[in-house]
Order: sequence, then structure tokens, then C-alpha cells
Amino acid sequence: MQASVTAIESRDPTTSGHSFRVAEFTVALAVAVDRADHGTFREIHFSPDEMREIRYASLLHDFGKVGVREEVLVKAKKLPPGQLDLIRQRGEIIRRGLELRHARRKTDWLLQHGREGSADRFAQWDAELAAVLADLDQHLKAVAGANEPTVMPGDISASIRHLASHQYVDHLGDSLTLITPEEARILAIPRGSLTPQEYEQIQSHVVHTYQFLKQIPWTKELSRVPEIARSHHEKLNGRGYPDGWRAPDIPVQTRMMTISDIFDALTSRDRPYKPAVPVERALDILGHERRTGALDGDLLQIFIAVRPWERPDRA
Repeated sequence: MQASVTAIESRDPTTSGHSFRVAEFTVALAVAVDRADHGTFREIHFSPDEMREIRYASLLHDFGKVGVREEVLVKAKKLPPGQLDLIRQRGEIIRRGLELRHARRKTDWLLQHGREGSADRFAQWDAELAAVLADLDQHLKAVAGANEPTVMPGDISASIRHLASHQYVDHLGDSLTLITPEEARILAIPRGSLTPQEYEQIQSHVVHTYQFLKQIPWTKELSRVPEIARSHHEKLNGRGYPDGWRAPDIPVQTRMMTISDIFDALTSRDRPYKPAVPVERALDILGHERRTGALDGDLLQIFIAVRPWERPDRA
């Protein structure tokens, strides 16, 4: 078990400790549920073997990430590594082409008309060039900002897509664009750093997890480990993945793990693609998920009451 979790976390060092924390939180929640003497869970109790089953399923819930390509698994920005530098180099080439075109325009004027009357005309052209170069600089800043995995307003997304068709004509008469249509598509991702295709690859990790865990010859007491682990991204309202299961299909053990998993993902400080959020903000987000029917509200209430992230033995 220890070797398996080590393999998961060496595959994605940015989430180091996540599996252990999820297991810790989930077991603490399961203990509280087991001890409940009233309410929804008063009839639910877990034997020592079932507690171990919950712990193992929680520890291995992300094992399928070993089957996800590394560049997708640890992707911190929207563009692949080095792509933003390539765009900046492209911007420098455009800048030089514009400046050479501007210089040629002046040279041609002088050859045809001499210096008489050139000062005012050249001043006007200099101002036009400065405006175009300032526009180019703003576009480069917009591209760098769009590369961050934040929530992007629709108007900014549209302007980024427009950049792919915004052309600059250089001294050779060639039309150049700062970004390609494919780069614009990636930069216009409205939330996070993953394209829809990459997000599907990330989602596939739960299928890989189940397929891996099914191959382990579990004892009878631990036979539900694969089942518990496979559905930690399902939602009670049927809007989760990979199968779109609804509440009756999702074991209570998995419902507990889902709450722990989301909480730790929100509050972890070791993820390059997003900042950690404060505990209270994370609980607000979980509360919103409960109101949409995605999470088990009764379990969330117990989770908040137990506050497993503050347990003395975690110090």
C-alpha cells in the first residue's frame, strides 16, 4: 500500500501528501458517522475491516493518474512549456519588421522628395509606429495574462481569439500574426489550464484506478476497495464522472471520500496551477456543492463539526 501511494505521488510531486490527507480526513469522518446516535446515519456502523477498507480506498483513489500523460497531469499554465517564450520571440520579430518598414518608408520619401517638408510627415509616422508598437506590447501582456489558469471573462476570451486574425505587415510585405488560431483556442480556455481534450484525460484517471484495483486479489474483507475508490468524482445529482451516477449508486464511503478529496484539493498549498484557498472559503465552496445537490449535506455537516484538518495528532 505504501509503495503504491509513493508511486502515485512521485508521478505528480505537486500533490505530495494528498492521498494520505484524504485517507486521514475520510477515516476521521467515518469514525464520526459510526458513532452517530441520531439522525441519518444512526444505523450505519463500520467494522474494523470496513474502516481499513475505507482507508485503503482513500489512499489509492488517485492511483489511475499513473496512466495520465505527465505534461497534462502537472500542467500549470495553459500553453505548453516554452510556448509563451516562442510567442514573445514572434512579437520581437514583428517589432523589428515594423521598425524596418517604418525606416524604409522614410528612406523612400527622402529619395523621392528630399528633406523639404519631411519633419512634420516623419513626426506623424513616428507617432503611428509608436501607437502600433504600444498596441503590440499590450497584446503581449494580454497573452501572458491569458496563459494563467484563472477564470476568464467572456470579453477577454473573445479578444484573445481575435488576436489570431490581427495582422502586422512587415518590411517585406508579409503579414504576421502574434498567435496562431490553435494558440488562441488554448489561451481562451475559460477556466483552469486544461483544454477539453486534456480534461478528459485527467478524468480518465478514475477508470484507470478502478482497472488497476480490480487486478489486486483483495481479501473478502477488503473486496469493495475498487468500488469505493472508482466513484469519488461522481455527484449525487448525476453530474459527475465517469459514469454520471446518482445518489443511490454511490456508496456512503465514497461520499465521505469525495468531501475529503475536494476539501484537500482546495486548501492544498502545493499546486502550481492554483493558489490555496482559506479553510472557510473551502467550506463555502463545499456548501455550494451541497446546495446544488452534488454532495451529501448530512455528511458535510458532520465533516465541518469534526474538523479533521485540526486534529491534534496532525500537528
